[in-house]
Amino acid sequence: MSTAGVLAAAMLVDAVFGEPRWLWSRLPHPVVLMGRAVTWIDTRFNRGMSRRTSGAVGLALLCIPTFVLGWVPSALPGGWVIELAVAAALLAQRSLVIHVGDVAASLRVSLGDGRRAVASIVGRDTEGMDRTAVARAAVESAAENLSDGVIAPVFWFLVAGLPGLLVYKLVNTADSMIGYRDERYGEFGWAAARFDDLLNLVPARLTAVLIALLHGLTEVRAIVTDAALHRSPNAGWPEAAMARVVGIALSGPRSYDGRIRDFPYVYPEGRRQAGPADIERAVTVIWRVWAVAILAALAIAAT
Repeated sequence: MSTAGVLAAAMLVDAVFGEPRWLWSRLPHPVVLMGRAVTWIDTRFNRGMSRRTSGAVGLALLCIPTFVLGWVPSALPGGWVIELAVAAALLAQRSLVIHVGDVAASLRVSLGDGRRAVASIVGRDTEGMDRTAVARAAVESAAENLSDGVIAPVFWFLVAGLPGLLVYKLVNTADSMIGYRDERYGEFGWAAARFDDLLNLVPARLTAVLIALLHGLTEVRAIVTDAALHRSPNAGWPEAAMARVVGIALSGPRSYDGRIRDFPYVYPEGRRQAGPADIERAVTVIWRVWAVAILAALAIAAT
């Protein structure tokens, strides 16, 4: 089966079955294994004076064998089945819509339920959030994770097959664990953060383009301008497009570890009030982009 055909099948399997608990309660999820590998380099290499260098070396020691490992199934009879299973496990379409949708459903019950639900998908402080802050956080998470949890894995699988997907997910996992600008990881996690930025450069912009095209957005220059306001070089792109589709201002001030960070708004002219209906609108956007992505994979497979 072609790479695009395997990808389309994996996308469908993920969308239908997601991450079955019966399986991952018995076996370690690939991302869990990647997390353990990142913890290993953190323990072994995050010491001494030249932490930026040691962080880059440690990341390379993980990426190179991961890339080589990705080639193994192609050398096996019926290896495409393994590729399909691993790719489906590393895509996040169904888990994304479930978790984001849970925030909308929980927020309709009560603010406290909404806060607890959104706490599972964002890293900021949630205790003092009002309804708008909960809804905005969920929509932001929907936009960002549509890019790095769905479109980026699809993109890198198409470009470099299973090796490309595995390396992308490894680097993305490393960035989420050690890519912080703090005393412990500011230097050591530099390589992971920068490599993650590089790998998401095209997918983030592609996600914004897909959102815009599917919803008739013509404010291309405004999306580009708003994306530049975001603290991330990539997350601002899907957020700027999603903000216009949903009609609300995203990003803006938020609290981390009890400290308010005064970030600028993305799409500042958008509504400042938000609720469950806006989250549900974002979920619809996710499904539409996914549908176009799988159709593109099928079209490529048919050529």
